Amino acid sequence: MATYLNPYLNFRAQAREAMTFYQSVLGGQLDVMTFADQGGMGVPDSEADLVMHSALSVSDSVQLMGADVPSHMDTGGDISNGSISLSGDDETALSGWFTGLSAGGSITVPLEKAPWGDSFGMFTDKYGVDWMVNISGAAGS
Repeated sequence: MATYLNPYLNFRAQAREAMTFYQSVLGGQLDVMTFADQGGMGVPDSEADLVMHSALSVSDSVQLMGADVPSHMDTGGDISNGSISLSGDDETALSGWFTGLSAGGSITVPLEKAPWGDSFGMFTDKYGVDWMVNISGAAGS
């Protein structure tokens, strides 16, 4: 059996919107389960339709998961998801993902030739998630 490492993002009442956006850019199959689907799971009725778990399966090697954090769960402040890194040698796919996922967000490092020979860029998407894209040996912009 294979082993996978899957990024799992947390949101406050934006998981469905964010995961649907990611699917619109990355493609793939999105499966969503709400708290209501699982009998409420102890969340207030007003949050029953929030996402308890979602999985976006883009390919055998790309899967992104996400959920809404219910209001009663203390996160110690703002939700921080770290950074998601996309990398490989498919310049067309990765540069397209950079463009699509950064739409409505803010680019912190433009996708261009890096000192190590690859193309690299960073951005924060419109949901506050930080992304890094590294294209191996790409010509750059």
